[in-house]
Amino acid sequence: MEILSIQIGKPQKTPAKPGMTGHFKTPVTGSVEIGPMGLQGDTICDLANHGGVDQAVYLFGEPDRLWWAQELSRELSPGFFGENVIISELETANLALGDILTLGDVTLQITSPRIPCATYAAHIGSGQAIKQFYAAERPGAYGRVLQTGKISGGDRVSLHPYEGDRITLIDYMHAYLRNFKHHTFLERAHSVPAHYKLHALAKERLGLH
Repeated sequence: MEILSIQIGKPQKTPAKPGMTGHFKTPVTGSVEIGPMGLQGDTICDLANHGGVDQAVYLFGEPDRLWWAQELSRELSPGFFGENVIISELETANLALGDILTLGDVTLQITSPRIPCATYAAHIGSGQAIKQFYAAERPGAYGRVLQTGKISGGDRVSLHPYEGDRITLIDYMHAYLRNFKHHTFLERAHSVPAHYKLHALAKERLGLH
């Protein structure tokens, strides 16, 4: 696998809600520095729901992007889904929480799938956009930064599967849609390197201290 493109976003207005969004991302050339909070120059406006150490980088696979282009019957430029990095041969549905990806100098750990929001729905322009996103099961993946550094287009990408309990991104999405009501899932999620918000929810609902 290799990096096909790298995207960053600048603040823009969105009809979905008041204020600005960093969802709309455009490709950049050359090397890009990735720190603990993500790509240098990338903008996160809604800090309550996006970004942070456990959603520092949003990854998308080229097979998923091409599938979506056919599904939506339109050309999809890199960054259409708000993704920071597009990777060849990566199908994100197969990723699990805790999987590790090395990209150039950078090491990322998968923490959660993309959960579509109002900005995404407005961007697609369909009242069925969010339902369609869940049904497609091609969500892209968020990662935390374990090793900072620089990435460039063409850098090789390696996948190192998590060796513990494998909770796929689709498992996560299904649990989210059921409002995480099953304790078995929460018990599993608490034991893997998932997003800190999922850990906090598991502790609360399981009565852990």
